[in-house]
Amino acid sequence: MKINTLLFFMSFMAVFQLQAQEERIDFKQFYDQHQVKGTFVLYDQKNDRYLYYNKEESNKEFLPASTFKICNSLIALETGVIKDEYEVLKWDQQQRRVPEWNADTDMKQAFKNSTVWFYQHLAEKIGAEKMEYWLQKLKYGNEDISGGINGFWLWGGLRITALQQIDFLRRLQGNTLPVSQRSMDKVKEIMISSNKEGRVLRAKTGAAKQDGLYLGWHVGYVTTKDNVYYFANCIQSANRAEGFEAARTQISFQILEQLNILKK
Repeated sequence: MKINTLLFFMSFMAVFQLQAQEERIDFKQFYDQHQVKGTFVLYDQKNDRYLYYNKEESNKEFLPASTFKICNSLIALETGVIKDEYEVLKWDQQQRRVPEWNADTDMKQAFKNSTVWFYQHLAEKIGAEKMEYWLQKLKYGNEDISGGINGFWLWGGLRITALQQIDFLRRLQGNTLPVSQRSMDKVKEIMISSNKEGRVLRAKTGAAKQDGLYLGWHVGYVTTKDNVYYFANCIQSANRAEGFEAARTQISFQILEQLNILKK
């Protein structure tokens, strides 16, 4: 009887593990369509379930690039180096490649436009000592700020995995990060990129170059009436062909639409 019970328990656990984690090889079609490699992780909160494409790479460390703006915004608000999302910083009059960057801006617009100089300025005001302290307190990636206070997330030592991106977003949405509720609420507000039919998408993109490869991130989460779906997409390519930056979001949307999490 004991042996039968043990076998039943082992079989149940095996089925449970299969249900809790699923590899989706069919997602490869979307990466092939855009001629990129990559990994995709989705966490279904209600069902406590992970979906993966290229699961092996989900634990590989990459530069967070502009996805770090989520964390940088939290730290800037929490340390008081910026009052709120509407405080305007003056443009330094240096012409940059993105027209929206060439103007005075507040954090809400800087997040939306991924304004690099704005967040470099915030990081410089926070300073290396406080920045390192907060990365450790928030358990963000490998917590490494080597490479300069104005670019450790763009070309320096900071690294994060797709699974760590999911973990950080879960703690943000769940209000369990060691910062004030005010800071979390303001960051969650500026992260909103769409709100359709009761499905709210909060997300951030990022782009960098690491080990000779171009990287593209799209991370975020979708809240519905009764669930939260967290996702992290990281694409790589040896060539930054036209459409590379668009591919990071297009692949995410293709997958989320196929899973009926977002609608076309």
